[in-house]
Amino acid sequence: MHLKELNLVNYRNYVNLELSFSSNLIIFSGRNAQGKTNILESIFLLCTGRSHRTPRDSELVLWGEKKSMVRSLVEKKEGPSLIEIMLSLSNNKKIKINSSIAQRIGELMGHMNSVLFSPEDLKLVKGSPRERRRFMDIEISQVKPKYFYSLQQYNRLLNHRNNLLKEINQKSSLRKTLPVWDEQIAKVGSYVIMQRLEFINSIKKIAREIHDQISLGRESLEIRYNPSINFDSSDESGIMEEYLENLESNHEEDIKRGRTSKGCHRDDISIYINDMDARTFASQGQQRTTVLSLKLSEIEMMFRQTGEYPLLLLDDVMSELDKYRQAKLLSYFDKVQTFMTVTDYSELPKDMDSNMEIYEVFEGKVARV
Repeated sequence: MHLKELNLVNYRNYVNLELSFSSNLIIFSGRNAQGKTNILESIFLLCTGRSHRTPRDSELVLWGEKKSMVRSLVEKKEGPSLIEIMLSLSNNKKIKINSSIAQRIGELMGHMNSVLFSPEDLKLVKGSPRERRRFMDIEISQVKPKYFYSLQQYNRLLNHRNNLLKEINQKSSLRKTLPVWDEQIAKVGSYVIMQRLEFINSIKKIAREIHDQISLGRESLEIRYNPSINFDSSDESGIMEEYLENLESNHEEDIKRGRTSKGCHRDDISIYINDMDARTFASQGQQRTTVLSLKLSEIEMMFRQTGEYPLLLLDDVMSELDKYRQAKLLSYFDKVQTFMTVTDYSELPKDMDSNMEIYEVFEGKVARV
C-alpha cells in the first residue's frame, strides 16, 4: 500500500495543501503547533473515517470556514483508490470512494489501512480499559468492515437497554421487555467477542517475538484477552448462550444501577512482562517497549490478513525511544510506507534511508527540503 497523493482544503490550519509522495519514508519537520500532526491526522481520517484526536468533525474545519475536504490517492495491489471526505459544520461528513458516494462510513474500511503510533499510546499499558478496547476496535475494523458495523449496532442496542433499565425503576411492568434486548445484545456481542479473541490470538505471538528481540531476550511479553462475559465455549453460538446467561443473571443489579454491568463494552486486555502485571509494575522503558511491540505486531497482523502492509504513522515518537528501539522501527521502513513527524530532522539517526522525502512545516505551509 502506497499513498501517492494527499490534498487538504480548509482542514485544520491548511487552506490548500497538495502533496505527492514517491518514497517509502516521508518526514514532516518543524516546531510544535505548526501543523505536522494535522497531516498525519488527515491520513488516519482517510483510513478510518474519524480523527484520533477529537470526536467532533467541526474541529477539523479551518476556523472561519464552513466546509473542509480531505482527498487521497493510494496505490494497492488490486489498483488505485481515490478517497475523498467532505466535512461540514452543519451536515454529516460525506465520503466518496472512487467518485461514488458511500452510504455508510463502514464502506471506507479497508481501502486505506494504517497503524498510528503517538506518545499518547503509552496509555495502552497503564491507561483505562477504554484505551485498550479502542486499540482492538480500530485495527479489527480496518480489516473486517462487518466488525465496525457490529460495534455500531452494539452501542445502539446498549443505549436502548440502559434507557430501559432506568425506565423499569419507574415502571416495573416494562421488565417483561428486557429479554428482547438481552437476546439482541448477546447475538451482536458474541460476534464482537469472537473477533477480539481471534485478534489477540493473532498478535500475541508476534508481539512476544518482537518484544523478545527488543529486550535482548530479557523480557517475556504476554497479552491476554480479558472479556467481561464469563464463557467456556470456543464458538460464537456457544458464547452467545453464555452471554445471554450472564445478562439474565445480572438483571437485578442492572435495574438497580440503571446500566448494563456485563458485556463487551467492559472488556479489557491484560499485559504481563515476565509474568508481572505491566499496569502495576512496568517501568517507563518497559511501557515503551511493550507499545512498540504491539504496534509492530499490528503491522504484521494486517499484512497477514490483507496481503499488504498498512501505512505507518509516527507522530513525534522517535524522541520517546532510545537508539535500540529506534533501530527496530528503522527495520520496517523498507517495507512499510512511513509518515513521521519530528521537531528537527537533523537529529534523526544517521543510518536512516537516504531515499526519503523531508518537508519543513511552518504555520500551515509545507515546503520540500
